[in-house]
Amino acid sequence: MGSKQRAYTPEFREGAVRIVIETGRPIPEVAEELGVHSGTLHSWVSRWRRNGSASSDRPAPAASVGRLRDTERAELERLRREMSEKNKRYASWRRSAMSSNAAWPCG
Repeated sequence: MGSKQRAYTPEFREGAVRIVIETGRPIPEVAEELGVHSGTLHSWVSRWRRNGSASSDRPAPAASVGRLRDTERAELERLRREMSEKNKRYASWRRSAMSSNAAWPCG
């Protein structure tokens, strides 16, 4: 009994990976829906996360190293704004606590 290996186009692989990444659905669920073995889809997703491409074992070009994707940049900006707001609230709380402590008698 011989094994039957199917060839998938790069576009199909990228689309399958995009479904998993963008929707967050489990790999086995998406694989069954697309008629692909879950191990195959898992390897495509792993390759995409490692190299930026589901179709190539080669790493992404060096130009993209150190650069943020749009989603990563947006998240970084959101986190920076959130941290800045928390720092402002902490500084305000600390000033308030310090001024109220000055009025307390020393024991």
